[in-house]
Amino acid sequence: MSTPYQIDPNTEEPGPPFQVLDLDGSVRQSPTHLPSDDKLRECYRLMRFVRILDEQFLNAQRQGRISFYGTCTGQEAAVLGSALALEEGDSCVQALREGAAALLRGYSLVSYVNQVFGNQDDVTQGRQMPCHYTDAKNGHLSLSSPVANQVPQAVGMAYAEKLKKSDRVVLSYMGDGGTAEADFHIAMNFAVLWKAPVVFLCQNNQWAISTPVEAQSATPTIAERSAAYNMPGIRVDGNDLLAVYDACKEAVERARRGEGPVFIEALTYRVGAHSTSDDPSRYRDEDITEIWATKRDPIERLRLYLMSRGLLAKEEDDSMHDAFLAEIKKYMSRAEKLDAPELWSLFTDVYAEVPDHLRRQASEAGISIPDTPERPRVDETNPAAPWESH
Repeated sequence: MSTPYQIDPNTEEPGPPFQVLDLDGSVRQSPTHLPSDDKLRECYRLMRFVRILDEQFLNAQRQGRISFYGTCTGQEAAVLGSALALEEGDSCVQALREGAAALLRGYSLVSYVNQVFGNQDDVTQGRQMPCHYTDAKNGHLSLSSPVANQVPQAVGMAYAEKLKKSDRVVLSYMGDGGTAEADFHIAMNFAVLWKAPVVFLCQNNQWAISTPVEAQSATPTIAERSAAYNMPGIRVDGNDLLAVYDACKEAVERARRGEGPVFIEALTYRVGAHSTSDDPSRYRDEDITEIWATKRDPIERLRLYLMSRGLLAKEEDDSMHDAFLAEIKKYMSRAEKLDAPELWSLFTDVYAEVPDHLRRQASEAGISIPDTPERPRVDETNPAAPWESH
């Protein structure tokens, strides 16, 4: 890896994470890799959109309209900066907060909202918790609810691509808590042994539900733990979209050349609760949270940068909130009016033709299976995304 990115695990005190943008949006150092102006604008608009989307789904859960939700508030730059480094055909294996990565890579907003509501048009027919987005067409694998289960899966996917002699790369997300799981260590070991084309992106948001990061690991950084596996480790400012993109692009290109995996620690902060089942004020200092939410906000930092380059007008920026909110409410209203999945769908998704023993079980439960069961009415039109510039 290039020296500006990689940390030195032998130093007693960790240096600052790799950073391109200062808090005021000015350029601290020129990146090696920079997205196009159009991609930067799209990422900013999607960051704004997802922030509002998360707020609306959080409200919906509080109102009893959905069962669960996990926001990525304050972590938008880490999610989108990393996903932007992938190419078409690459795969993305998410943890809890990476739904925005799926949207950036072409996942339909209709499917996103249907999945959260678990309605009859949800491709998983309501059999997954909200936030478990899956999109085979765009290479996005649903998260595994058990922490870090998805990390070995990502290594297996990457190794399969190597066996097929493709040039595809797999990006695997996890949180800081995930690095304390056995699955993480197993995945790191086999990724290096197999020289799998996988990039590990740890969103170190400093809290594994209520456990602070300093209670999870004795090392000053998470990235330096990669040295035990003879893997490059990188630590970046996760609230700096340009720094995240730069480091991830370097790692993705390295993996694509067949040079093996890279581990990236994106230092960020979970501004909201772990999920809608959680009250963070019970276990952390919310004055610190306020600092991260205001002075270190990744959206504000990118906004200042774009304005300084003439890529974002104040009028456009001011109009986004109301326009995006109206679109989100429209999509949510449509999804909420749809019926729940049919009960007979419990019996029709395993076999091409429903076998006799399942028909017997359905009959005993008083459920009638139609002769020609219909699949979910997935939206294939994929209308223009509301966050895209027109």
